[in-house]
Parts: sequence; structure tokens; C-alpha cells
Amino acid sequence: MDKGYEEEKQRIRQRLLQRLDTEQEMPDEKVMELIEDEILLAGRDRYLSLSGKDKLRRELFFGIRKLDILQELIEDPSVTEIMVNGPDRIFIERNGSLSRYPERFESREKLEDVIGQIVSGCNRVVNERDPVVDARLENGSRVHVVLRPVALNGPILTIRRFPEHPITMEQLLQFGSITREAAEFLKKLVIAGYNIFISGGTGSGKTTFLNVLSDYIPKTERIITIEDSAELQIQNAENLVRLETRNANMEECRPITIRDLIRASLRMRPDRIIVGEVRGAEALDMLQAFNTGHDGSLSTGHANSAEDMIARLESMVLMGVELPLPAIRRQIASGIDILVHLGRLRDRSRRVLSIREMTTDETGEIALKTLFSFEETGEDEEGRVLGALVRQGKLQDERKLHLAGLQPDA
Repeated sequence: MDKGYEEEKQRIRQRLLQRLDTEQEMPDEKVMELIEDEILLAGRDRYLSLSGKDKLRRELFFGIRKLDILQELIEDPSVTEIMVNGPDRIFIERNGSLSRYPERFESREKLEDVIGQIVSGCNRVVNERDPVVDARLENGSRVHVVLRPVALNGPILTIRRFPEHPITMEQLLQFGSITREAAEFLKKLVIAGYNIFISGGTGSGKTTFLNVLSDYIPKTERIITIEDSAELQIQNAENLVRLETRNANMEECRPITIRDLIRASLRMRPDRIIVGEVRGAEALDMLQAFNTGHDGSLSTGHANSAEDMIARLESMVLMGVELPLPAIRRQIASGIDILVHLGRLRDRSRRVLSIREMTTDETGEIALKTLFSFEETGEDEEGRVLGALVRQGKLQDERKLHLAGLQPDA
């Protein structure tokens, strides 16, 4: 649109804001009526096509009641990630491909207003004193914010959009992310109460895979989920408790950390504890929860390989307490039964790359026994990676399967 259109839009917007100041609780339908009135008064309807008027109405409404220029992206199911690098540089991921979005915020202040709206919506605060925050949108999308002075070209806003309908194991099978044999194997392990840890890099699908595995938890069990920012989509669980951390805020409320929530969850009679992701000292509390009778618990963590995940867990435990390394390794080996590692291949597809059993060798050192591993067989004409998970070994510790009355794999 031309410069005159933008200037007129801002004048209409200012008049609307003045009118809305007198009635804060005005419903959306009434706001749309006011927008129609203001467009008519401005005479813009005479110079715009039907699609142009519809665009102006949406832009004005999104700017007042929604997330401004981001709202259209939020409502687009093909957009999986939105990356805002300041007011005039916006990038999106659509169908696995990254591209620059042509729109821009009218000012840095407008972007900050949108960020404030998002953060306050989940009772959090972000400012120069606390410039980094995790939040979420009403639709469950994950939001991460970094402001100045930490972000030199800020404000920086990253939104990870999740599917409206949670991905199922059948869909993962259709995508080629896992084989039927491996899926059935993991289903048995979840039902039997093996503690499973999911590792992988950014965007590898850890949260999605955790959601899929949680669907196998027997419906009679009590589940407690613990997250920095609630994004898990646990389905069909009747006895479900969802806990979320809290930052310190302007009312001087003390922060509630993942460590606090893990400790609190132990007094809630959980059958299984699901920790969305461990990033720091809470790894010790997660391992202790896994080691205190809460069989079948699940968690995730960032790492480039299964071996790296073990090293990261050791480092994270040391952030919280000074323990001898052998003692930490014993906690890890006894707490985690199965380590599933995910990855994103060069064709941007997400795959299960390995399923490993956590064991110890003769010296007490952690050993990872490979049960399944991804074997690449080439590429198709469109550059898609071909391959599948291949069975490499038999589960060593079958006790939980026997206790659950399930037959181990041959």
C-alpha cells in the first residue's frame, strides 16, 4: 500500500484507541463496528477495493486487539516458527524452509507493546532489569523474548508454533520418523514403566515425541507435568496435574523454579513425572525423582548425540551440587533406563536416530547399549534422505516388562 494509506491507517488507529480508552471491556464485535465507522468517516472505503477494505479492517483489528502484523502468521498453520529480529526484520519458517517476511512493525515501541501483551497474558514480566523471558500464547505456542541491553538489535521475539492437533505415532510412521517395530518396542517400554529420556538438537522434535510417548501411559495413572513454559499436549489423561515455573515479578513474588516444582510434585502422589526439559541444576532433582519409585517418567534435553547428553547431564548436576563424578554417573545410570536421540537431517526431516539402553560396565562406568540406530540408504530424486531405524540389539534389563506382564521382544 502507498504512504498515504499507511498515514491514514495510523490516524484511524489513533482515533480508535481514544474511543476504546473510555470502554476497556468492549467486546471484539463492537471493536469491529467502530473500525467500520472510522473507515467510513475517513472516506477510505471509496478508494479501496473489497479486498483492500478487508485488509484494512484486519490490520486495524490485529493492531488493537491481537498481535499486530504477527497475527496473520500466528493463524497460518503452515508457519512453524516466527523470528523477529527488531521491528523491521522478521523471518519465518514455513514447511521447513526459512524466508524473510515482507511486513515490518511501525516502530520499536509497537513491537515492545506486542511483547508486553504476550508476556502479561501468562503473568510474566520482561524489562531492562529482567530482559529474558519464556512465555506462551493462548494457542500453546512457545515464546522467547530478549530485550535490550542484552539484545543489541532488539527487541528479539521468537515464537515456536505447535500443531493445533497433536502429532500421533501413526503420523510419525507416515513421515518416516520411526519404524513400526521401534514404535511398538517403545510402546511396551512406556506401559511397563521404563524411565525414558529424549535428547536432540533444537527443532529436532523432542517435545512432539514426548507428547506421542505420553499417549501410551495407562489412563489409570496420575501424571504430573513440570515445565518452564507449559507447552506439552498430554492427551486422554484424566488424572493430570500441570505445573509451570514462575518468574519473580514487580509484586516481589519470589520465583518458582523447576527444582521447586519437582520437589513439590513428590508430595502429590504421582505415578509418573514428566519434566518438559532440563537445562540446569534441576537435572539432579529430575534424576532423584526418577530414582524414587516414579517408574515410567519422561524428560527431554538438548544435545548433539546420546553420548553428549550424558556429559551434559553430568555438568548440569554439578551446577546444583558438588558430588563426586562416579556418584553422579550412578544416579544417571540408575535413573534413566532408555535414551532416545532425535535429529534433523540435511533434508530438514526429523528422525529418531537411535534408541539406547542405559547400562553400566564392569568398572561402574555408564555404557550405552544400542538397540536401534538409523541407517541411511541414500537419497531420492527430490533430495529426501532414505533410511530407517534398524534393530541392533536386545534389551538387557527386562524386569519391568516381566512385572507388567508383557513379553520381551525375541
